[in-house]
Amino acid sequence: MTHFMIAGGGIAGLSAALALHTAGFRRITVVETVREIQSVGAGLNIMPNAVRELDALGLLDRLEQRAVLTRELRYYHRSGSLISREPRGLGAGYHWPQLSIQRGELQLALADAVRERLGPSALVAGVRVTGVEALPDGRPRVQLEHRCGAQRGSASLEPDVLIGADGIRSAVRASLNPDEGDPPWNGILVWRGVSRMPADRIGTFMFIAGDDRQRAVVYPMTEPDPVTGDVLVNWALAAPAEAVDDTARGDWNRPVPIHRFLHHYKGWEFDGVSVEEVLLASDGAFEYPMVDREPLERWSCGRTTLIGDAAHAMYPIGSNGATQSIVDGRALAHALALHTDPVTALAAYEAERRPPMSELQRANRQLGPEVVINIAHERAPNGFTDIEQVIPRDERAEIAARYAAAGAFDPETVNQGSPYGLAVRSAR
Repeated sequence: MTHFMIAGGGIAGLSAALALHTAGFRRITVVETVREIQSVGAGLNIMPNAVRELDALGLLDRLEQRAVLTRELRYYHRSGSLISREPRGLGAGYHWPQLSIQRGELQLALADAVRERLGPSALVAGVRVTGVEALPDGRPRVQLEHRCGAQRGSASLEPDVLIGADGIRSAVRASLNPDEGDPPWNGILVWRGVSRMPADRIGTFMFIAGDDRQRAVVYPMTEPDPVTGDVLVNWALAAPAEAVDDTARGDWNRPVPIHRFLHHYKGWEFDGVSVEEVLLASDGAFEYPMVDREPLERWSCGRTTLIGDAAHAMYPIGSNGATQSIVDGRALAHALALHTDPVTALAAYEAERRPPMSELQRANRQLGPEVVINIAHERAPNGFTDIEQVIPRDERAEIAARYAAAGAFDPETVNQGSPYGLAVRSAR
């Protein structure tokens, strides 16, 4: 029976485990560095192409109970002028919704499903992959560090297939690309946090606002509390910085006080939603240098491959980080179910996923659909009264359509249904 080891119990790794199980595989071990997965962290938007795959895994009902169905996205000029408003999810003609959800809630839902379907021993917490060595037959020898409990210390394991889902600083990726170095920084700092606010102070839409130097992204990610009427609000801000500590690259967990950056966003208000008010309602913030990874020429070697941020970490543009990680897991499981030889399967998975993800990484470096904010600022730095005189509708539509096609999340493609639902192996 083929033994799969997945390095990383985040969204990519847990989605892959569930997808492998759905495809008929049974011997799956997920190792996760943290000792306990908790309902914490900032928010995510999961696009309909990934929601379609989560639905195929039987998870949509439980996720909808923890999320908001995103109905509208708005882009604003820094002056408050509206650049565009776009229906999202079901309102845009998709057969599946777009979900705004707290990262920890999504990760918890996936982890619960892994334990229910694969058994409680399938998810091993407090264990980190520190290195990988290729054996003569192509199988990996995985070096592990146990971080808690009676097994504290190091060990090694030789699974049949290793899936690196261990993030932007992936040890699995480093074993395949030992000379790669740190993630490159683009000179932008990101601050992220969560606020609890009255629903009538935040609106029901997601917005992205700013100019060519500063951005604000704000959206609700829970329905109003039936008792208090409050909602949880995700926010992310971006602005240039002169320097950053190299050790911070790829680390989302650097707490900083709100006052460090609050002054940059005073007076920012968009259709009644005050960015300053949102920030003041937060208990704290985390700082992150905006980094990504260079597209790779290969994701796989022998019986080892990469998914999610380990394969294609990209700037947080267009809601594609977690979205594409989920699709990766389904695509990988489908290829493994179709091909008896794991090496052939990994090559087929990579041939399908690597080229479009490399294109998407490059598109995000050019700001993807958010480039309309830059264009609006360049053409009308002081704001405008008629967006059609600044960026005509056809131009805005072409920018959005080109980006959606790059990520295969345009309505026509998504509504054709999942391409990963046919192949199922008998228990292996």
